[in-house]
Amino acid sequence: MHKPSANQPEARNDTLSLPPDVAAALPGKFLVFDGPDGSGKSTQLKLFLKAAKDAGLTITEVREPGGTEIGEKIRDALLAHLDREEMSLRCEMLLYMASRAQLCEQVIDPALKRGDLVVADRFVSSTYAYQGAAGGIPFSEIDEAAKIAMQGVMPDSTLIFDVDQETAASRLNPLLDRMEAKGAAFHKRVREGYQSLIAGDPKSRRYLGIDARGNESQVFANIIDALRTRFVD
Repeated sequence: MHKPSANQPEARNDTLSLPPDVAAALPGKFLVFDGPDGSGKSTQLKLFLKAAKDAGLTITEVREPGGTEIGEKIRDALLAHLDREEMSLRCEMLLYMASRAQLCEQVIDPALKRGDLVVADRFVSSTYAYQGAAGGIPFSEIDEAAKIAMQGVMPDSTLIFDVDQETAASRLNPLLDRMEAKGAAFHKRVREGYQSLIAGDPKSRRYLGIDARGNESQVFANIIDALRTRFVD
C-alpha cells in the first residue's frame, strides 16, 4: 500500500503533474481506477487525466458500466432504483459483463492497438468486490464470465483506492444510486473484497493499493509512486 509521506505539504491542484519518466512509460498501457464508493477515486481520476493530457499523452477514457451507447443503456438499468422488483445478483453481474464485453471490443482493444493510454473508471475488479466478495458470487464464476466478456483484454494495473468506511461514507453524495445505497455491512464486504485483491498480488503488478486518506495532493503523490514502482523502476 502506497502511503502519504509524513508532513507532506498540500499543493494546489493545478500544480499536480505527471513526471516525465512516468509519462514516458504509459503509452499503450491500460490503467483502471477503482475502489469502494467514497474512496476518492473519481477526484483522483480527474486530476490524473488532466496531468496526463498536460504531459502530451493520447488518452482514451472510459467508464464502467457504460462507455458505449449500448453500455450506457445497461448502466441505466443497473444503477436506477427499481419500483416493483429486485434485480437478481447474477443478472446484475452478467449485465456488468455485457457492458464490459461491448466496451472491450468497441473501444478499449482498438485504443490499445493505436498506442493510447487507456484509463477506466472501474473494471472487472469492481465485479470481484461488489458481486463477488459483497454479493456472494464465487470468484470462479466471475472468472468464467470475464473470460468470455473480455477476450484477453486485461488492465496492466488497477489502482485500488483504500479508505476507512467512516471517511468513505462522509464523501458520498446524499443522492445515492442503487449500488451506493446498499448499506454499511455491504460496503464493509466490498472494501474487504478490494483488500483481498491487493493481498493476493504481493508483487503489486496487477493491483496497486493506494492509501487514499490524505489530501488530494498527497493521494496524487501516492499514485505517482505506485506507477513509477510498477512501470519505471
